[in-house]
Amino acid sequence: MKWLRTTFISLTVLLISLPLSADQWVEKQSFTIDSYTTHGGETIKDIKVGWEAYGKLNEAKDNVILITHFFSGNSHAAGKYSEDDPQAGYWDAIIGSGKAIDTDKYYVISVDSLVNAYPNLPNVITTGPASINPDTGKPYGLDFPVVTIRDFVNVQKALLEDLGINKLHAVIGASMGSLQAIEWAAAYPDWVERMVSVIGAGSLDAWTIMGLEQWAQAIKLDPNWNGGNYYDGDAPLEGVTLAQAMITQGAMHPEYINQAVPKQETLPAKGLESVTTELPAVEWLFGASRARAPLADANHILYLVRANQLFVAGHQNTLKDGLKNISAKTLFLPSSNDLLLMPYMAENTAEQLREMGKEVQYEEISGPWGHLNGLFSIQQKAGLLSEFLTKE
Repeated sequence: MKWLRTTFISLTVLLISLPLSADQWVEKQSFTIDSYTTHGGETIKDIKVGWEAYGKLNEAKDNVILITHFFSGNSHAAGKYSEDDPQAGYWDAIIGSGKAIDTDKYYVISVDSLVNAYPNLPNVITTGPASINPDTGKPYGLDFPVVTIRDFVNVQKALLEDLGINKLHAVIGASMGSLQAIEWAAAYPDWVERMVSVIGAGSLDAWTIMGLEQWAQAIKLDPNWNGGNYYDGDAPLEGVTLAQAMITQGAMHPEYINQAVPKQETLPAKGLESVTTELPAVEWLFGASRARAPLADANHILYLVRANQLFVAGHQNTLKDGLKNISAKTLFLPSSNDLLLMPYMAENTAEQLREMGKEVQYEEISGPWGHLNGLFSIQQKAGLLSEFLTKE
């Protein structure tokens, strides 16, 4: 596979950039809510989130497709910000003129999540623990309320309503974005005509909740985390580095890693010198993670972990109860070799919907990437996506 450069993004915090040609220029815009009440009943003042749009909103305002992003991604789903922007949005291969999500037909919107993992990226606009609490003039820290996937959805809904939109032709998301997509269909069935879950699930099981907690513990065990109160001191960058490294390895498959990572010679001298030295594979994983760590915020990652851990579609007592209200046509596209959100989770959700007589399609994405097939191999499902979006 040809690639141009390596940089960190999204769920893995690692993107192997493929040759992409953006045929659209985009602008990050900002949306503000003066006061928002969370699903848990807490109030957050002065919420700001960034958003991007591609295509043109029709007069009826019924050609809208919402793209919901993954754990460490943001609203930059397609296009470029400028001529010298080195990287197009993560789904540029399928969003654009004449592509699967055709911007000649659809008005495509994507929104930065609350508590976005990378608030220090210049093109991310988000509100979370690192934001200034207007009541104190200091960063919220752990005083920021726990937020859920429903809260991400509700902020998106507020933006859409502000634009005069009250119907979605489709909502489509990968990984954490898939949780938001199915939550949209479950919480607001009158809004959603079609839902596409890519590398996702209808709820998280015990195995996955435990795996996510390892990312959180990596941060909490860094002394600089200081109970979440580090904004006047040194940030817990070692904890963030470890968390990112764990995310990266978990979201990739051994098939790709074993091809990409520098080979280790037999009994390397560096490895024999001390147990504190890093071997080639470790240097490959942690070197890039260290470089990326200052762009993240440790508390934001913790809040994202918790939002994912709490997820059950519809926020009901059981997944079955949560799925009952869904009326949208649904399409599930898990990755066949996903080790992070394993395909059985999407399969179980799809099967429960079928048993209720709902309209469901299910196909698996193949490729060497594991979880990341949902980003890097998504184009193999371009025809299916296009057909799904146009079916009556």
